[in-house]
Amino acid sequence: MKRATIGFRVHSGWAAVVAISDPEGSPAVLDRQRLVIVEEGAPGAKQPYHFAQRLELDKAEKYIANCARVSECLALTAVGAIIRGLQDREYRIVGAAILLAAGRSLPSLSKILGSHPLIHTAEGEFFRQVFWKACEHLGISVTGFRERDMEQCAKAVFGGAATRMRETIAGLGESLGPPWTNDQKMAAFAASMVLAGNAGPATRRKTSGKSPTKRS
Repeated sequence: MKRATIGFRVHSGWAAVVAISDPEGSPAVLDRQRLVIVEEGAPGAKQPYHFAQRLELDKAEKYIANCARVSECLALTAVGAIIRGLQDREYRIVGAAILLAAGRSLPSLSKILGSHPLIHTAEGEFFRQVFWKACEHLGISVTGFRERDMEQCAKAVFGGAATRMRETIAGLGESLGPPWTNDQKMAAFAASMVLAGNAGPATRRKTSGKSPTKRS
């Protein structure tokens, strides 16, 4: 079977998702979607920590846990459909890439809800983890790339060809048509790094300094 990877750039309640392969060594887009993983119209669903800020702590914990269950179910269904579609086309998914923020550790929920900047950080991590868990549940190895380290990671993977690869992916929009914004470009670029570095079974988790984070 042909190899493919999936890249995610996550926002509050949704993600830009791009699946790629590399026929003849050149990246090709197999699928691209905007996956929404919240119930439209549900109070606070897109910003669960903002909504939880107005609740008592025990109710806030239950609310966020319920939001996680709903979003994880929706993500599992949506990502699973993408993977099945690729498998039907005889592609083997060898990994997934998720764009990360700075990666700072989060304190307790009470401290998060008492800090507006931490609320934003927690919500970003919340939705990234939802997609991460969905991939893991489906047996797909996940690699996390900090956005600020993308160029360094690309050089480690592609060497002197890193700039050319980034420009090639950016230019795919000319033939694909919209949408091909920074969301799709970064998701595809991250997926291309996983594809280049993963020629076989899923790798085990490895974390070292500014290197990507891999998890199977």
